[in-house]
Amino acid sequence: MRSYCAVYVDVGYLLASAATRVTGSSLRSGIEVDYPGLIAGLVAQVEADSGLPLLRVNWYDSGARSGGQPDYHQDQIGLLPRIKLRLGRLSYAGEQKGVDVRLGLDMALQGRARVADVVYLVSGDDDLTEAVEEAQSAGVQVVLLSVPAQSGHGHAVSKHLRRAADGEQPIDAEIIDRCVRSRAIAEGLIPTEATEGTAEEPALVPNGASPVPPTPPVESADASPADIAIATPTPGRTLEPGHDEPSSDKTSAAGTVAKPASPTPAVFGRKRATEVVLPAAQPSPTWSSSTGERPIVDEDGVFNPELIDVVAKAVLDSWCRTATPAALLALREAQPTIPGELDRALLLDLSGRAGVYDIDDASRHAVRERFWFHLARVRLA
Repeated sequence: MRSYCAVYVDVGYLLASAATRVTGSSLRSGIEVDYPGLIAGLVAQVEADSGLPLLRVNWYDSGARSGGQPDYHQDQIGLLPRIKLRLGRLSYAGEQKGVDVRLGLDMALQGRARVADVVYLVSGDDDLTEAVEEAQSAGVQVVLLSVPAQSGHGHAVSKHLRRAADGEQPIDAEIIDRCVRSRAIAEGLIPTEATEGTAEEPALVPNGASPVPPTPPVESADASPADIAIATPTPGRTLEPGHDEPSSDKTSAAGTVAKPASPTPAVFGRKRATEVVLPAAQPSPTWSSSTGERPIVDEDGVFNPELIDVVAKAVLDSWCRTATPAALLALREAQPTIPGELDRALLLDLSGRAGVYDIDDASRHAVRERFWFHLARVRLA
C-alpha cells in the first residue's frame, strides 16, 4: 500500500498569523493573499520534508457568505487539484462556528483509517490537542507547521499542542512574504508631486491628501458627516477668491467658460487605498522580567498596560490602512460595540504578543477601552 502525507490547514490561524507577520496586526482584511502560490509552497515543503507524495490539502475555513456558503476566493481554492474545502459558518456576531470541530473530527477519523502516514497541521489552537493525540494513537505522525513571526519562532502556538505533536517546523518565511502582501500602498510608491504633463492635476502628499491645509485630529468619538466632508474635497473643483463654496467652472480671458479637467485614471491610481490615518505611534516598548522591568503579565494575571496600548494602536492602525471615511463614521456611531473582526484581532494579538493563551476580563476591557481612545485620535488625511 502506497504511503502519503496530508496537510490540515486551519485557515483562520494561517491568515491571522501571516497578517501579523506582514502588517503587525492579525486583521485578515488588511492583507491580500496569492492562494494558489501559498498552497503550492506548502505542498512543496511537506513533500520535501516527508519524502512522501501528497494525498490532499484539507482547507478549513468559515464560509464567507450567508449559510456557510463559499465566496469567490473559496470557490477558486476548492477547484484547485488535491484540495478539499471544508467550511464552517459565521455566526450573527461574526464568529467562526464548526471549523475547529470539523478539523478535529477529520484528523481523528482519518487517522484511524490511516489515510496518510505523516500529517502536517497548520494551526496553533489548543483545542486540537486531543485530535492530534487520537491520530497518533493510530500510528500517524503529526507535525506542526507554524507561521514564523519576525523573531523566527512559531507565532501563537499553544504550549499543549506543541507538547502533543511529534515535532514543529516553521513554514518557509519566503513563502509567506511572497504570497501575503499588505493592502496598504508602500510609502515609497506614493508620489509626492504630480508627474510631468499633468500640471492641472493636484499634487499628492505622502499621506495621500491634496495640497490643502491639514485637517486637525478629530478628538471626539462623535463625528458628524461634516467632519468627513471637510477633509475630502471634490477632485477637479477649485475655490475662487471671495467664495465660500467651490466653483464648478472657470472663465477664461476670452470670456469663454472652460470646464475643469476631469481626473484621469492616473490620478486615482496614485492615491492611497485609505483616507483614514492614525497619528504616528511611538516605538513599541520592550518588556523583560529578567531586567527588573514590569513583566508582560503580573502575578495576578493582569497584562502590562503598555502592551495593551500597543496592541490596541496596532490593530486600529492596520484597520485604518483600508478604511474609508464612511467606515470611520460607522465605527464611531457603533460605540461601544466593536465589530467582531476587530474585537477578535484585539484579543488574538494581545494573546499572541504576550504568549499567554487566557486573557483575564480586566485586560479584555482595558484593550477595548484603549481601542476607543485611539479611535478618537483618528483623523482624515
